Amino acid sequence: FFFFFLYVAIIYPQDPVLLMGSNLTASCWVHPDLGVHASSLFWTLNGQQLPTSLYRVLSPTNLSVTLAGLNASRQTSGDNLVCHNHKGHILAGSCLYVGMPPEKPVNLTCWSRNTKDLTCSWAPGGRGETNISTQYTLKYKLRWYGKEKECEDYTHTQPYSCSITRDLHLFTPYEIWVEASNQLGRATSDVITLDILDVVTTDPPSGVTVSRVGQLEDQLSVRWEAPPALKDFLFQAKYQIRYRLEDSQDWKVMDDVGNQTSCRLAGLRPGTVYFVQVRCNPVGIYGSRKAGIWSEWSHPTAASTPHSERLMSGSCDSKSSGDSNSTLRRELKQFFGWVRKHAYGCSSMSMKLYDQWRVLMQKSHKARNQDPKRKRRGQRRGEKEVGRVWRRW
Repeated sequence: FFFFFLYVAIIYPQDPVLLMGSNLTASCWVHPDLGVHASSLFWTLNGQQLPTSLYRVLSPTNLSVTLAGLNASRQTSGDNLVCHNHKGHILAGSCLYVGMPPEKPVNLTCWSRNTKDLTCSWAPGGRGETNISTQYTLKYKLRWYGKEKECEDYTHTQPYSCSITRDLHLFTPYEIWVEASNQLGRATSDVITLDILDVVTTDPPSGVTVSRVGQLEDQLSVRWEAPPALKDFLFQAKYQIRYRLEDSQDWKVMDDVGNQTSCRLAGLRPGTVYFVQVRCNPVGIYGSRKAGIWSEWSHPTAASTPHSERLMSGSCDSKSSGDSNSTLRRELKQFFGWVRKHAYGCSSMSMKLYDQWRVLMQKSHKARNQDPKRKRRGQRRGEKEVGRVWRRW
């Protein structure tokens, strides 16, 4: 029934594409044999009847409507402008596409997963939304002698991205850009030049394990394996570790892990569950002078520190308990300050300093249990030893 009336009524222009703010005069022409006078017709836009003040009867078979200052289309499939007879039946319809030409795409960045592909992402320019169907095409070519090609794999999870998965060349720079086009215009991004070896990222480190360091209540040992996909490449990886308390969403990041595949976390809370993650940055693959791109974080691995015997031990002597707690708080404050200044990190020097600090603290504890004179002498010896440790390192 609907297709029958397509032959007896026509809207002109049919499916126009218009700039936002434009004016439009559309006409509904009906076949004379239909026996319908134009004055009995009415218009709707997206299901809403338009006021008759916008109509004009051009002839017994032609009714026009004028729309001023058109707003952007509500959806990329267009706004529905429909001509009806006096009973409300649809005679003809047209889609209005109202939008803007694309602006120059921005923030074009690319990365390569283990040198096996090249994925690029970008952002639409300006406000980003043209309100009409806009096509983005990623183009690339070898810098000096290559033929222009188009990326074909737009199935990446990001909305504005494409992956080049074959016929990639190493040691040769590429020129890459994005073209945006719709029925109102086109725009081209800036061209970026890159070598795939300069934008490599890896899979996250595998085999991450977190374990206790003996009965040390404030430490955990973290170990992991280098990304296997790059084992045959010449590169110097560097790693980052982040960790958080079980009941917290705030991660603490350690930047100075270097290229080793193990690390000791110090200054942790006794008897506490920690979640730990590791990520990798491949540096200088095949002699590249640029740092790589950080991988995703590994899956969280959890472990708990041992409970502190001093914190768990009780006392029936409220006075001695208070003195002990006061001493413990003072030592913990001193300890955490020391860790932040000297032992935050995974270098062997930091760990040796930390272990030396623990030995000095043990000597200090023994001094407290001696008579006052010997206690004071022990404290002075401990202070001198601390000074020697700092100077030595």
